[in-house]
Amino acid sequence: MATRTGRATSLTRRRLIAQAAAACAGAGLMAGGPAEGAVPAADVPPEDYRIQKGRIRQSVYGWCFSPMPAEELIRACHRMGIPAMDVGRQHYPLLKRLGMKLAMVGSHGFKRGPFSRENRAFCEQKLRQAIDAAVACQCANVITFTGMCEKGTSDEQGARNCVECWKAVIGYAEKRGINLCLEILNTRDDTHPMKGHPGYFGDDVELCIDLIKRVDSPRMKLLFDVYHVQIMNGDVIRRIRQYKDYIGHYHVAGVPGRGELDENQEVYYPAVMRAILETGYAGLVSQEFIPTWPDKLAALRYSVRVCDV
Repeated sequence: MATRTGRATSLTRRRLIAQAAAACAGAGLMAGGPAEGAVPAADVPPEDYRIQKGRIRQSVYGWCFSPMPAEELIRACHRMGIPAMDVGRQHYPLLKRLGMKLAMVGSHGFKRGPFSRENRAFCEQKLRQAIDAAVACQCANVITFTGMCEKGTSDEQGARNCVECWKAVIGYAEKRGINLCLEILNTRDDTHPMKGHPGYFGDDVELCIDLIKRVDSPRMKLLFDVYHVQIMNGDVIRRIRQYKDYIGHYHVAGVPGRGELDENQEVYYPAVMRAILETGYAGLVSQEFIPTWPDKLAALRYSVRVCDV
């Protein structure tokens, strides 16, 4: 009986602590929401955490964890059992030694894209170079963007410019076995240069899908960034199912602040991950959130575990 009483007392204390924490959280919400960088009430995975299920093949973006050295981040991800990284090509030798993959090869950047006819030669050159680099690094995907809108160019003319540019290089991508992945970006958030991109043309899922269809190649794909899609379009799971045949890569981050995939944001990522699996997708899902917790690697472990469904 003493043991049961002790256990009951312990459970009662836990409930009181949980209730107090919930009350504090509620007070924070009433005051305008949780403080940035607040660690969620749920347990944070320990430092020796490793992915348990692995049905979602995850990757991690290096730029989000700056100024942490890329090699330190890569080795931490390797210890977690993460199979790939979104980092610069100069880190490919280390990835290869660790048995990891490069998730995506960059090209012309999101600002100077083919929406403007003046950028076409530049974008074609950068895409061809990126395709060659992807082959050399045994990477399946090259990222591409529409670029920014410009005065004097209508949306339809800009769309034609994009399609013509991609058509000029897609045959080369097909020959080399590489996907071009067009990323949708949100234009609503102007609080941070990497949380939103006002003026970007490809800020709508349906628009991006239309551009991809006009290129008319199995190697032209959509980079479905859940963070950006939720802000611009919403209805994420239905769109994942609707456009499954066009999706070549996923990015994830908390909405609306692009923070951790925790209880302080509006997307329930376990359901999103299950929907991705149900479509038969076997590619990579890249963590691209900007950590707000003091311990950035703890934030990463937490978000990786959320997606490990």
